[in-house]
Amino acid sequence: MKPILKTSAVLLTLSMALTTGAALAAPAITSISKPPQASTTAAAGVFTINVNGSALNETGNQPSGVKEPLIPLRAVAEALGFELTWNNTTKTVDVSKDNIFTTVKSGEDRYAVNKMSTTLGTAPVTQANKLYVPVSFISEVLRQTIAVEGNQVLISSPVVHAQSTGIITAIHSSGKYQSIQINGVGISGTVLNIGEDTAFLAADGSKINLEDLHIGTTVAVEHANFQTMSLPPQTPAYIITVQDEKVQEDLLGTDGPIGEVSKSADGSLSFHIKGDKLTDLSQSEIVLRVDKDTVIINDKGEALDSSALVQGAKVTAFYGPVMTRSLPPIGGAEKVIVSSMQDLDLDAAQDSADNAVQNPQDTIKPFTN
Repeated sequence: MKPILKTSAVLLTLSMALTTGAALAAPAITSISKPPQASTTAAAGVFTINVNGSALNETGNQPSGVKEPLIPLRAVAEALGFELTWNNTTKTVDVSKDNIFTTVKSGEDRYAVNKMSTTLGTAPVTQANKLYVPVSFISEVLRQTIAVEGNQVLISSPVVHAQSTGIITAIHSSGKYQSIQINGVGISGTVLNIGEDTAFLAADGSKINLEDLHIGTTVAVEHANFQTMSLPPQTPAYIITVQDEKVQEDLLGTDGPIGEVSKSADGSLSFHIKGDKLTDLSQSEIVLRVDKDTVIINDKGEALDSSALVQGAKVTAFYGPVMTRSLPPIGGAEKVIVSSMQDLDLDAAQDSADNAVQNPQDTIKPFTN
């Protein structure tokens, strides 16, 4: 069985595992925009604090007359990845991370947020030589998600999505578990698992469907910032946007190593490729001409020049249906993906993928964040 066909089962099996894990990993925390109020029974007691699923050793409290719980600034901020610096001149604490910067001073209900001041209705206080801030400080100033449930303060960081650009090499649109693959076929590239909330957009921003995507189409993808350790890696896709102004629906594709590479008198390049067809109408062997409009990228979506097209390089090449009737036929290369996996033991990797299909219980576990 060809590598492309042999790996389809493991792709679907891994997709099932990833989809299940992603659902289990979704945080059940409610965003609160107004200062959260504690229950009457919790107000007099201790508040436990949970940050991104991990319980802190330190606790919060709510003194009489204070409208919301107070929590230890350093313990919470550092758990969220913020850096704290004591300013001895102004007697304030500087809190920073990425583009968020603020200052906090004990006893002053005034918080500097990116050179502007805001108030929360509750001032920071010092208790046992520790600076405590109102819990709303975490959402209103540090821009994190908070919830107060009984005597628990639940804090989570906003979900950060990753961005990738690539060329669609495979589409699995049938069955319960759907996915597309970009920047490679078989065990290379990346599999983007499609969920009920995945959005598809055309280049002009209009909504389209999975059925409107085609191999050879360049897409920008917003996806999770994690991937499975499988070959190929997999990740949930949230937004898939077509980058091509004009989508060519009849592109054909061939995956395999480059054979002979030649240059004509005018300096133009052509290469011979023999391998696996991506569609029924594609060629298993073809000579493709490269011109100034040919898009050449690696399997990370990074642009390359024609010098990457050397004999022995593993590529996935796309071309139109117009070609000569010679043997092999000659056509024009529209897009070429150069794989970085050619130095790996692909046969061993393929055997591992095949074994995953035969013994999924031994090799596949639900993915958890």
